[in-house]
Amino acid sequence: AGAGRAPALPGAGVAQVTVRDALNQALDEELERDERVFLLGEEVAQYDGAYKISRGLWKKYGDKRVIDTPISEMGFAGIAVGAAMAGLRPVCEFMTFNFSMQAIDQVINSAAKTCYMSAGAIPVPIVFRGPNGASSGVAAQHSQCFAAWYGHCPGLKVVSPWSAEDAKGLLKSSIRDDNPVVMLENELLYGVAFEMSEQAQSKDFVVPIGKAKIERPGTHITLVAHSRPVGHCIEAASVLAKEGVECEVINLRTIRPMDIETVEASVVKTNHLVTVEGGWPQFGVGAEICARIMEGPAFNYLDAPAVRCTGADVPMPYAKILEDNCTPQVKDIIFAVKKTLNI
Repeated sequence: AGAGRAPALPGAGVAQVTVRDALNQALDEELERDERVFLLGEEVAQYDGAYKISRGLWKKYGDKRVIDTPISEMGFAGIAVGAAMAGLRPVCEFMTFNFSMQAIDQVINSAAKTCYMSAGAIPVPIVFRGPNGASSGVAAQHSQCFAAWYGHCPGLKVVSPWSAEDAKGLLKSSIRDDNPVVMLENELLYGVAFEMSEQAQSKDFVVPIGKAKIERPGTHITLVAHSRPVGHCIEAASVLAKEGVECEVINLRTIRPMDIETVEASVVKTNHLVTVEGGWPQFGVGAEICARIMEGPAFNYLDAPAVRCTGADVPMPYAKILEDNCTPQVKDIIFAVKKTLNI
């Protein structure tokens, strides 16, 4: 999607902006807007971030607002949660969400549960963010999607952006939210440029948490995805359109709370559903969507069973050809659509 093109200047109408630059803009604007906001994590300050998301922010805001931490996720996540309880608004970067396993006690038992256990007396306004899911050639211990893990836990909000507009708007909403938010980005999208409207480039732009977006309207089948697979769904829809099949592509944007109403309304219209995700099949995001459709009013409108298109049920292999076979590709989505429509 136009990767590598330089972003136009804000105010020049529609611009090509990478996901990396969109996240950087969001952090810059929120650090400037609210002095309680600060960023901490490994290499976020002097090195400008492992993925250059925080480029230039340490030079601009200094040591108190952009903080390099030791390699101890449990330690710096705990510091961030305590800071949030004390009234600050930390943004805690994990170099990959696979490393958030080191800090899952802080995320779940401390951040997610405190507001409820204190009867609302102690809000925990914190954002845990970083790359999630498979990257490229980083093997099993760096390739897991945690959308289902964190989406399982009450007390958290969980967002999963696809485009630059998603990334900027959801990060700004997450920082302003009084609840702990887990923001699952995708490393392979950081360098991809998307069109951003003039409105999306403004400092007031936010994407509401809990609202999905219809990226492509269609009438024959509903495709629901989050993060990078949204792009695969749009590619698959373009191929299928040449064969007369019109897919409605829904970008979930938020995993928890899930906008099941948008999915239901689409299924009522198309009568068919395929869910697409990079995570494992068992207890996954797609499994949850299918269950919610089964239990709700849209079930009576289905003309075929809902189908899940997921990652393979194995730890991620290192070899590229095996890696490609373990994550949903455009051809897999096309196959799932044709299977569902019996064509």
